[in-house]
Amino acid sequence: MKYSQFCPIAKATEVLGDRWTFLIAREILMGASRFNELQRGLGSISTAVLTERLKSMAGNGLIVRRKLTGMRGYEYFPSPACKELLPIIVSLGGWGMRWAKDNLVDEDYDVELLMLYLERSVVREMLPGPQTILQFEFSDLKQLRLWWLIVNEHNVEVCEKNPGQDVDVYFSSTVRTMTDVWLGHRTYKDAIRANELTIVGDGSLTKTVSKWLACTTFSEAAA
Repeated sequence: MKYSQFCPIAKATEVLGDRWTFLIAREILMGASRFNELQRGLGSISTAVLTERLKSMAGNGLIVRRKLTGMRGYEYFPSPACKELLPIIVSLGGWGMRWAKDNLVDEDYDVELLMLYLERSVVREMLPGPQTILQFEFSDLKQLRLWWLIVNEHNVEVCEKNPGQDVDVYFSSTVRTMTDVWLGHRTYKDAIRANELTIVGDGSLTKTVSKWLACTTFSEAAA
């Protein structure tokens, strides 16, 4: 994409304006460094397009590509130029919360992306003990209906298969309801009062869910 203008906005858009580039930068800045991790956060992107965009971003100095030791493939890391995009991406997300949230359609409510964001939103230090297991059931789905988050002192892991361990908190809702709560479009209490969300488990956890399973930081922008 070339605008043939010396304007710095035009030149910046030549680097950042291709489809997916901002979202790839978002994922890398969130800590994704491998190809499959990037695909997970980007959903419908094709392998060919992601490969092309990563090559272009490396060529434009947005990311650093390093060969995986003893393995096929590469790891991708944000360059200083990419790191400077962080406040821009945060501002763009805030703008989207204020001005684009009414454009959400049914196909935007992606359960796999939701579970990735819930994984990233767990505040581990707010959960007691060495491990907490959360189960999510989405009543509007036939496939991918059940999901689990396994939270320990070191990380949070999303599972599509039953881990075979005792569940501490059960969530039941539609994908839209849980997404809207995470986005801050509605509160946990509002969704529960409307009988659109059920949370079952130890009271010390269910009563403090908004503290250990936080909504997006962009929710403040929409207030």
